[in-house]
Order: sequence, then C-alpha cells, then structure tokens
Amino acid sequence: MTTILIATTFVAFALAAASVRRIPEGQVYSVRRLGRSPALLTAGTHVVLPVIDRVFHKIDLGGQVLRFDGGTVYWQVLEPEVADEVIDEAPEMIRSNVVAALRDASTAHQVDRRAVGTQLKHTMNGSLRSRGMLVTRVELDAA
Repeated sequence: MTTILIATTFVAFALAAASVRRIPEGQVYSVRRLGRSPALLTAGTHVVLPVIDRVFHKIDLGGQVLRFDGGTVYWQVLEPEVADEVIDEAPEMIRSNVVAALRDASTAHQVDRRAVGTQLKHTMNGSLRSRGMLVTRVELDAA
C-alpha cells in the first residue's frame, strides 16, 4: 500500500512538473492540442496539459543568420502566428529566393554588391512579408 502511494505521488509530481513551461524572452512556442490549430505561448511561465499539449515549434523572434554560397542573409520573424505554418521551410525558402534573385537579369548587370544586396532584400521581403518574416540585411561575398 505504501509503495502504491509513493508511486502515485511521484507520478503526480512528474505530471505537475511537466505541465509548467517557461518560455524564454525573445521566443514564442507554438503549442498544438491533440493536433488542432496552434496556440502561441509568449515569454513567461505557462501551464500546459502534458501528453495532450505538444510544443510544435520554438520560434526565435531575434535575428537569425542564413549563410549560403555567395553571401549571408539576416532575417527575423515578425508575426509568429503567420510564420508558424512555414517556419520549418523558412531557411530553404529564403535560400531559394536568394539564388533565384541572383540569377535574375536585373541584378546580374550591377557591379555594386551593396546595391545588389539591397535589391535582393527588397525582392525577398515582397514574398516573405506575407508569411510573417522579414529579411533585414543581405551581404554578398566579394566576387
């Protein structure tokens, strides 16, 4: 009887500990309850239901860096509720946008790498802004 009481108490404490989530400053957690549409947990301490609620994405709201052959892109998430759906594909989406824009004839004739980077940034932000993300800077390597 004592063993059952100790085991029950241990399980109760484990479930209580698992139900408390501390979200760090500058992050948002996307939590899905039984696979349904996500709820966003902002910085602070939150109570979730263990086993039923699952952290689906940990979205960093600070700047992120994506390096690729030919340069570096600095980007960030502005609207986590919109970006949550595509956050896993964001690095590849940004990389493919940069490669496509670099191949674009309108940027190929320019010599000023800074101007090309600015044009790339504006081109990418045209498609990324509607997905809750923003490219803040594009640095191209010297040719």
